[in-house]
Amino acid sequence: MSLVRVAVIGIGNMGAAHARTLIAGEVPGAELVAVCDVRQEMAKWVSDNFPASVVYWQDAEQMMGSGTIDAVIIATPHYDHPEQAIQAFRYGLHVMIEKPAGVYTKQVREMNEAASASGKCFSIMYNQRTNPLYIKLRDLIASGELGEIRRTNWIITNWYRSQSYYDSGGWRATWAGEGGGVLINQDPHQLDLWQWTIGMMPVRMRAFCSFGKYRNIEVEDDVTAYVEYANGATGVFVTTTGEAPGTNRFEVNGDRGKIVIEDGKLTFWRLRESEPEFNQRFTGGFGQPECWKCDVPITGVESGHPGLIRNWVDAIRTGAPLIAPGEEGIHGLTLSNAMLLSTWTDHWVDLPMDEELFYEHLQERIAQSVMKKDQGYSKNQPADLTQTFK
Repeated sequence: MSLVRVAVIGIGNMGAAHARTLIAGEVPGAELVAVCDVRQEMAKWVSDNFPASVVYWQDAEQMMGSGTIDAVIIATPHYDHPEQAIQAFRYGLHVMIEKPAGVYTKQVREMNEAASASGKCFSIMYNQRTNPLYIKLRDLIASGELGEIRRTNWIITNWYRSQSYYDSGGWRATWAGEGGGVLINQDPHQLDLWQWTIGMMPVRMRAFCSFGKYRNIEVEDDVTAYVEYANGATGVFVTTTGEAPGTNRFEVNGDRGKIVIEDGKLTFWRLRESEPEFNQRFTGGFGQPECWKCDVPITGVESGHPGLIRNWVDAIRTGAPLIAPGEEGIHGLTLSNAMLLSTWTDHWVDLPMDEELFYEHLQERIAQSVMKKDQGYSKNQPADLTQTFK
């Protein structure tokens, strides 16, 4: 395929940003030919802001079946990602979805099965996988430089959100609207990187989520989770939207030292010999392995959202390997679902988790949700995110 005809579904902030990336010619081999948004009011916004060659559709299925597109980027509300992706696969389209993959793993698993059956190219917008810091961390662990992993610890508490943020939309921070709080809205990238960089998923988890602890919301805004891995390693994940100033520190310990990513830097404290080797030969009263603080060269530039779209289009055209295969979106979502289920049941959760049990608990909360339809949503205009992140 020499030129991939792309459509974007959902012209909110992120969808509009992806459309602008394509219009700006930042994705060789791809052309934005259509956009879709259920709000009729967006037709004029599209005509005012996009070239005349970009066709506006209000009905996504009609657009998918039009024969005028080859691929879709889905940037709609969380609950809609799996359903629309499955629909797109049925029409033989390649798919890229925004994060999170969905709200509950049962639905995401069905999406993955549809993707596999379609044979089409499926990716997810995990743009942090293009960050050279996390690429290097993953490389150091996979190559054995850190040795056997013993502990992971991620404190991600710099997602501060005020009450006015939550009040800006009746769907925000509700079970029926978003399907969760900090875990589903702010943390999907960290939950993905937590398992992607170390190459391991926990085998069981105990978590404590607080719902509306700092703000008048019905979903979680403060979480502490403890996990155990098959090799005996343990991990802790702490997150909140209610602290200022917050912290973003990811520490991984192995039997050859520790690596810390914080303040945009990666630091490796490397042991001259592994801790088990030192312990076997050491006969003194006090002592510890010789340790070197290493400045690890970090090369490359974070390509962010445009980089992932280019990778997805390359995969469609040439079969290039995907940086973020869509099927892998279920891993981070499994972690967040397990944290909630552990809290709701006040018990340990073994992984793979009981997806049906989580779904039942979620439905109970959706039934009691206070979500209100956002009357002003139809007139909201996409924000310009070009100066905020990649």
